[in-house]
Amino acid sequence: MSHSLNALGHAGFQVSLWDDNIVTEANMGRQLFAECEVGLSKAAVLITRTNRFFGTSWKSVEKTFTPDTAQRAAIYISCVDTAAARFAIAEVLEQIKVRSSHSDMPRYWMDFGNSKNTGQLILSTIEYIKQPLSNVFQTIDRLPFVTEEYGELIRISDTDETPSCSLAEALEKQDLFINGTLAQLGCSLLWQMLRQGFVIYRGTFLNLSDLRAAPMPMP
Repeated sequence: MSHSLNALGHAGFQVSLWDDNIVTEANMGRQLFAECEVGLSKAAVLITRTNRFFGTSWKSVEKTFTPDTAQRAAIYISCVDTAAARFAIAEVLEQIKVRSSHSDMPRYWMDFGNSKNTGQLILSTIEYIKQPLSNVFQTIDRLPFVTEEYGELIRISDTDETPSCSLAEALEKQDLFINGTLAQLGCSLLWQMLRQGFVIYRGTFLNLSDLRAAPMPMP
């Protein structure tokens, strides 16, 4: 997407990836990791591969996303396995919001979550974002955090964070294509934001069992 935006005259992205985990054998197959990468940092492997392929200068942060390691950015994208991690990210973003001036104000948080065959992606605003007047749409300057809107549901549906020892065991917890399908839907939403300058929906609920994706309307 960044490369395509460059071709259209856009500056593209500068990305930093936080992940303190290493590649395991269970990651091979469901994710694009090779046998020779087992034991290496996930963040370093993915960012190094992208930089070499596209000539970017993106950064890997082989640490947990905390107030001490976080950086200000326009858009934050999270993909975590537990309710505790999701609420921790929300707390960090609240602190970043307080520390930011208007010129470098963080704007959006896109959160991804899934179980074995279902998942969702939800777009939130980190701060009130003034919207232009429109004769066609009713504009919205604030979208609540996923932890604010679905906090109790997130706690109830929290997943087992026990690491999988094999691909077969991992596939019992998450279907082979659930992560990739959600990622593509999220990329489509981000692409619409950047190319059209607006979105009608703020996310989607996905069910791979019956091949349905239900768009999430604005509040």
